[in-house]
Parts: sequence; structure tokens; C-alpha cells
Amino acid sequence: MSVYTRFGDKGKTSLYGGKAVSKGSLRIDAYGSLDELNSAIGVVLTEIQNPGVKKELLLIQNDLFAIGASLASNMENKKLGEYLKKRVRDFEKQIDSLSEKLPELMNFILPGGGKAGSFLHLARTVCRRSERRVVELLEKENVNKETLIYINRLSDLLFTFARYINYQEKKKEIIWSSR
Repeated sequence: MSVYTRFGDKGKTSLYGGKAVSKGSLRIDAYGSLDELNSAIGVVLTEIQNPGVKKELLLIQNDLFAIGASLASNMENKKLGEYLKKRVRDFEKQIDSLSEKLPELMNFILPGGGKAGSFLHLARTVCRRSERRVVELLEKENVNKETLIYINRLSDLLFTFARYINYQEKKKEIIWSSR
């Protein structure tokens, strides 16, 4: 199978099922942002040493691929929705568990720390952009509502992972100070 089709040369692509749409459509932008997020997590994985966090990030990459495929199909996937509900509960348990091990957050912190923590913060910001794209799409088209909840909670998890990894690596959090 060839990597190129030449169909995109005219600014079009096909959704799963064959429907042609503009590459500038909200749907393409939404799952394109999720693809960027998946790639950002791939970069994180090159630096993460913690086996539990690494295992979770690999699972998240698979989740994002499934969500992207769902967005590319333009069809409701109830099975995926139920799975995403479960994953959100998993994320919340992990956030709560890791937060108990961290110093209480009393101020805004600047993104940074060590390499892995910084990359996690970067992935979090890509996740937030993906969330905005999904919201835009949701306002105009049919999208599984659980997708938005999953992405929202994922950004919280990535933030918590960044703090946790920086804490494990003894990298100091820098408190934001207003001018």
C-alpha cells in the first residue's frame, strides 16, 4: 500500500467510510490535534524512567488512537464511550493517589523541571489545545461526549504526572510570581 494517494493534493481527505472532507474541517483539526498529542507523549516516553507512568502513557497512546479513529469515522461508538468512562475513573484514582505523595499545590507553577517533567507539561498543553478543538467540533457536529471528558481529565493527569516525575527526580517546582 502506498503512503501517498494524491487525494490530499487538493486539500481533501476521506473520513472512515469514504466521505470526502476539507483538510481544514473542524473534525480533521480535532483528530489532528490528538495525533499531535500522541506524538508529544511519544517524546515523553523517550525520557520517562518510571515504569508505572510509562505503562500508563503507552495505554493512553492507544486510547488516543482509538479516539482519533472514532472522530475520523463520524459515527457514534457506544462501546468506546463506556471504555472512556472507565478510563476517566482510572485517571481520577491515579491523580488522587499521586497527589497524596506530592507537596500541596498552593500556587501556580511554571512548566518545567527536568526533561521528562518538562515534556509532560508540553504534552499537557497540547492536550488542552486538543480539548479546545474537540469542544469546537462538539458545538457543530455529533461527537461522543465521553471524548471531551476523557481529554479534560487526561490534561489533569499529565499535569499530575509532570509534578510527580519532577518530585521523584528532585527537580524543584518554580512558583509563578506576578509582577
